[in-house]
Amino acid sequence: MTGGPVPIPTFEGRIGRTRAGSEPCFSEPPHPGEDSPNVVIILLDDTGFAQFGCYGSDIDTPNVDRLAANGVQFTNFHVTPLCSPTRAALVTGRSQHAVGLRTLSNFRTGYPHQIGHVSNHAATVAEVLSAEGYATFCAGKWHLARTQDASAAGPFDQWPLGRGFDRFYGFLEGETDQFNPELVIDNHRADPPAGPEDGYHLSEDLVDQLLLMISDSKGIRPDRPFLAYLPFGATHAPHQAPAGYLAKYRGRYDEGWDVVRERWYRRQL
Repeated sequence: MTGGPVPIPTFEGRIGRTRAGSEPCFSEPPHPGEDSPNVVIILLDDTGFAQFGCYGSDIDTPNVDRLAANGVQFTNFHVTPLCSPTRAALVTGRSQHAVGLRTLSNFRTGYPHQIGHVSNHAATVAEVLSAEGYATFCAGKWHLARTQDASAAGPFDQWPLGRGFDRFYGFLEGETDQFNPELVIDNHRADPPAGPEDGYHLSEDLVDQLLLMISDSKGIRPDRPFLAYLPFGATHAPHQAPAGYLAKYRGRYDEGWDVVRERWYRRQL
């Protein structure tokens, strides 16, 4: 999106010398149409494709497997195995080099392919859909703003609300403690709603908060479609799984990675 002053909208009513000779005009908010679908984008951090059951893994991923069985499963694809470039390409639909993030957003190099954030000349999916009337929500890891721009003092133009999202709940940097995360709600810092002693884990909190955003929106405008972007902090470091998952998989991979990966690979053939 390009910067500059916002143009004054055209007034389609009529202003006469008196009220009787005038005609007001009330513009309606944009609406993409009755058949417009909701859009849900889920991104897992540092997760290989072979970690899913539908690609041969021993890890239980029944919901992803069901989506794969009833949707499209890619067998030939390209990834950018770094946090910020992946996000930049995903939210713009363009090469990460073309939108200014060839590597992590924490710094810039002085060249146009690494400016530390998504170029303002490249629209995000949230900006595009918001202009069409969608409600837009993000819950999770952002990592599309420079470190010096991610403090409580801002600037906020490259935070989620500055790039097309109506609501945000999550964290701005590359990683955070999954039990005691450094949370941001919209444009301000916040404390976690609970602690690890209460069974808190960020992944569950992100899902709950995203569902709450959707519920709030549907409660006011049930006809309005939404974009829900859910970029989990897991399974990026620090590797902090809930206790229940540690107990569930304890001993399952004692035979070693070399044996496990061969078994997973054979299932892909």
